[in-house]
Amino acid sequence: MLVDGKWNENWQPVQAQDEKGGFVRQISGFRNWVTPDGAPGPTGAGGFKAEAGRYHLYVALICPWASRALIGRKLKGLSDAIGVTVVSPVMTDQGWRFGGDFPGAEADPLNGAEYMHQIYTRADPHYTGRATVPVLWDKQTRTIVNNESSEILRMFSTGFGALASGPDLYPADIAADIDALSESFYPVLNNGVYRAGFATTQIAYDEAFADVFRALDSLEARLAGNGPFLFGDRLTESDIRLFVTTVRFDAAYHWLFKTNLRRIVDYPALTRHLKAVIAVPGVRETVSIPHIKAGYYSIRALNPTGIVPRGPALDWL
Repeated sequence: MLVDGKWNENWQPVQAQDEKGGFVRQISGFRNWVTPDGAPGPTGAGGFKAEAGRYHLYVALICPWASRALIGRKLKGLSDAIGVTVVSPVMTDQGWRFGGDFPGAEADPLNGAEYMHQIYTRADPHYTGRATVPVLWDKQTRTIVNNESSEILRMFSTGFGALASGPDLYPADIAADIDALSESFYPVLNNGVYRAGFATTQIAYDEAFADVFRALDSLEARLAGNGPFLFGDRLTESDIRLFVTTVRFDAAYHWLFKTNLRRIVDYPALTRHLKAVIAVPGVRETVSIPHIKAGYYSIRALNPTGIVPRGPALDWL
């Protein structure tokens, strides 16, 4: 991670632990917003006005948080307005790396950086923390606007005004319900799989494991009576937030993170939901199972040999 702008240790998957040995995720450090008129958003400061060609998105196709943003960019018709660069999925000792060492990975076209942490120190030479993705970069002021995926997804839904098109992912009449549902399954499912995978004690693992499958069981019941999406026939942010976890579950989390009671394919309604989301035009091209598997199985703390499994068969592809 970075300490006062200097890389000082090899990358490690566990950022912090609680008193039970449970995984604690770092809070994102850049929280500004793009808005139609450049006014301040819910967090951070103002000054970031929605303009075509001004912003650039850095992502990793392995990362569910980055995929939230990438899907939002696609669905809201912002591909021409916002550029994108994909880092290599294979984690290095200095974190995310740019360059063509893996099919689909790209060099940094804006800053000539070799590693993602160099983007952070361009924005803040004294930055302390982990250099995560996604990153929304402002080419005009040469700084990071935001690196919190849920806020970038919301910006793409509501912050780009007439530049955006496509489905309303955050309709006003159910906005509070979307927030409540998304926030209910984030800690126990989206982050729950990481809490299980990176637990350092049995009790922390057992609690996270139970949370994951209670959440999946609850969402299965909801979708069984109200599909194909979480709010019936309306695709929303909540569907994107669920999809980025379920699409990785059988290929990575089930095995590597030891969340192995059931697979997504064992849940009929969740499987239908996954297939419904990936069938939405633009979503499938944001998913790369080779990147997902190569990235997760490169985590040496969990897979010291680095061997990437050939399976499982994923018929929804």
